[in-house]
Amino acid sequence: MKKYFTFKRAIMYTMIAIISFVGVYVYFIPYGRALQAATYYYGSRGGSVYEIQKRLKNWGYYGGNVDGIYGYETFTSVKKFQSKNGLTADGITGNATLAALGINESSTTGGSSGNSTNNQDVNLLARLINGEARGEPYEGQVAVGAVVLNRTRDPRFPSSIAGVIYQPGAFTAIADGQINAELQQSSVKAAIDALNGWDPSGGAMYYFNPVTATSSWIWSRPLIKVIGKHRFCE
Repeated sequence: MKKYFTFKRAIMYTMIAIISFVGVYVYFIPYGRALQAATYYYGSRGGSVYEIQKRLKNWGYYGGNVDGIYGYETFTSVKKFQSKNGLTADGITGNATLAALGINESSTTGGSSGNSTNNQDVNLLARLINGEARGEPYEGQVAVGAVVLNRTRDPRFPSSIAGVIYQPGAFTAIADGQINAELQQSSVKAAIDALNGWDPSGGAMYYFNPVTATSSWIWSRPLIKVIGKHRFCE
């Protein structure tokens, strides 16, 4: 009889444990889905963050720098936007918030689009970054790519990425062959972030390493910021 009650008690405890587990699992399903849906949050960086900031700034929610860095001001601005638009005001930019901002994530992630011209631009820009800035902080690598793109939009320079990169005397990596160095994955990622709109250079048209620069003219350019070993200038 004692064995029977012991067995019955064991079954009861097992059932309680199962019910408790199921209850906890069901309770946390929404939380788990929310984590999966959340794509950008405090500390995130990149072209998509740049686009989020740009739209929030255009609509009056954000007053900080559009720099592609999801800091505290971006976080609070996202919360304001979410609150005004009937979204969960958690400061996390997930699928619903991206949709409300009008951002199509597939167009900003930098994945393969099947467009050969775009793929060539990514590869060429990545090789230029690799040749000019490998070993530099990641932000500095993106900034070098941004300088190339800034030049394509300025009438003083060629209007294509290839034209800017291969403009005679423009980049040391072309002259010394470093553009053909073994390509690092960080250079590819930096090229994609630059193409997606992240500009850590602050709109710079030039950059140089003060230790190795041989041109006296480059020192005359107004300084915007220093990232790693490079000075980024107007």
